[in-house]
Amino acid sequence: MAQAFRTRSGQRGLSFLGLLFMGVLGAIAMVLAAQVFPTWVEYQAVIKAVNKASAGSTVPEVRLIFEKAAAIDDITSIKPKDLDVTKVNDRVVVSFSYEKDIHLVGPAYLVMKYSGQSK
Repeated sequence: MAQAFRTRSGQRGLSFLGLLFMGVLGAIAMVLAAQVFPTWVEYQAVIKAVNKASAGSTVPEVRLIFEKAAAIDDITSIKPKDLDVTKVNDRVVVSFSYEKDIHLVGPAYLVMKYSGQSK
């Protein structure tokens, strides 16, 4: 009988409360990822639009190219006027920077800061 007791106490595993706790943490992580993923997809679209826009030779032309690309890719976080257009060694470089706020719960927000420049 002592042998049977020892094998049961030697068993290891996850209790129901532990499983429930891990499930809640997993659900919170999935909800957070579901809110962050669209902002990352939009950031990738902004990079693509900025790279297209860098083909322009003047500031208005760069902004017009970006505006057209933003309309196609549904970019709403950044406007053409927010772009910084400079020239480096006879090459147009388009830079951008913006923040995206994600409401979590109550007064808590997750702030995503995105920035980049054309290749």
